[in-house]
Amino acid sequence: MASLPVYRWRLAPDGYATYRQLRAEGLRPGGQDVAAQLERPRRRRGPLVAYLYRIDDAKPVRPMTPARWAALAKANAARRICPECRRDAGYVIPTSLGMCGLCAAQKEQRAA
Repeated sequence: MASLPVYRWRLAPDGYATYRQLRAEGLRPGGQDVAAQLERPRRRRGPLVAYLYRIDDAKPVRPMTPARWAALAKANAARRICPECRRDAGYVIPTSLGMCGLCAAQKEQRAA
């Protein structure tokens, strides 16, 4: 397997973009392999790496269909339902608590 070309941060040639840059332009990698990588030096934990894709091989983002919008709305609604009290919390329940704020406070009171 051939190694990828590595560019320093902010020095990538034209024609390459990161995944986020592609999305900002309304594009997606479209099944292409990573073409190159960017490295940003860091002092302690090694370099930050960002993968680059060729812009000319990118494809347009698939449009959201009504069925996809409905599925997304259903999934987001499920994240708002507290598993303890089964009520809509009005916000996405944090995974760190696993329940709404009221249930978490009640549980903490019972434990104390």
